[in-house]
Amino acid sequence: MTDHTRSSSASDRPEFLPVGEEPGWGPPGGAQPPLGVHGFGQGWAPPTAPYGLFPGGPPPTGPVAPPRARAGLPALLAVVIALVAGGAGSVGTWLLTRAPAGTDPGYSLAAPAAGPTARPPESVAGVAAKVLPSVVSLEVRGNSEAGTGSGFVIKGGYIVTNNHVAAVSGQSGEIKIRFNDGTSASAKIVGRDPNSDLAVVKPDVRVKAPELPLGNSDGVVVGDPVIAIGSPLGLAGTVTTGIVSSLNRPVEAGGSTGSDYALINAIQTDAAINPGNSGGPLVNASGEVIGVNSAIAAVGASPALGQQTGSIGLGFAIPVNHVRRITQELITTGVARTSRIGITIDQGYQGEGVRIATGTESGEPPVTPGGPAAEAGLAPGDVILEVDGKPVGGSRELVVTVRSKAPGDKMTIRFQHEGQMKTATVTVGAAPVPAVRPS
Repeated sequence: MTDHTRSSSASDRPEFLPVGEEPGWGPPGGAQPPLGVHGFGQGWAPPTAPYGLFPGGPPPTGPVAPPRARAGLPALLAVVIALVAGGAGSVGTWLLTRAPAGTDPGYSLAAPAAGPTARPPESVAGVAAKVLPSVVSLEVRGNSEAGTGSGFVIKGGYIVTNNHVAAVSGQSGEIKIRFNDGTSASAKIVGRDPNSDLAVVKPDVRVKAPELPLGNSDGVVVGDPVIAIGSPLGLAGTVTTGIVSSLNRPVEAGGSTGSDYALINAIQTDAAINPGNSGGPLVNASGEVIGVNSAIAAVGASPALGQQTGSIGLGFAIPVNHVRRITQELITTGVARTSRIGITIDQGYQGEGVRIATGTESGEPPVTPGGPAAEAGLAPGDVILEVDGKPVGGSRELVVTVRSKAPGDKMTIRFQHEGQMKTATVTVGAAPVPAVRPS
């Protein structure tokens, strides 16, 4: 209802008249008192006859008796007020005592069921559990620099790592080995070989960690699953997994920019390898070492400017068959032999294959007199096209192919001599053995 002052109509009347009211009540003279704002104010009277409240004729004339007291309305109002007041009180109490929105103090979740941590030996977790105790991290300090790297234990308690990791110590620095069980020990260099980027160190204490078995890198094929373990960015015991994504990649592994002596015939993998992984093992699904993680390809960063590089899925490892030979020589003699065939490569040649130089370069003859190539019939200016039936794509590829062989191994070389195709068998030789470096 509203408080409009226009004439009332049937639709404007309240629908809750007090019980027991009768027609004919109202003040003398038929005047109506004003309406209350809710339509049931003081002394409200019914409308006159035209509204049809007096059937049978007009309303009676003369004095009209005052209406009877409406005792029911105050009682009804009291009940309504009591109900509203009680409800408001209850709502107020609930608002004051309820928990914050969205929470339930009595809520709880079931406790976890006991979960076994054992994994099948052939799973990644199973292989990692077997290999991790044999992987170490190295902290190396020299006179003017320091660095970290990785390594792994082999027979006799020796530890294999990269030359570029161990070389930081120089001749008067220090090397600290941290084992997977949390213990540590100082170590000394047994031998290192820049040409293969490999080094062997020996802790000053008896090594309790088990040795890692060395596999056969000649049996590795593209697509084989592999696991890399090491200390990338100093985070010891890090395990990453991937596959062998390529083989026989000519890669500079030792950071010797501008020189070919650190080139390796690498295993390529997409397992994440980062700075600090250097020297750690790349293992197969049986937990056998198939390579030593040594290098990564990176884009958009310059180590020369101190910019950090990271994995883009192109990591490279020295094949373990090469590691086996170099490591054994370092342990037995302190130095390692570098395989050679006694030629100087023409770096300016742009054609197919690799051409032997035609003149002396840097004091070296194009073909070493009495060397392996000379003995096989190769001459200055000859173009080497294939080695063991595989095309030679460039000088780097030829260098790493030769260095992957051991002295005494034989190679079948197909080459072009004065326009004629020829084939020769070359027995791989070795460069002069350098003097033993003190560790």
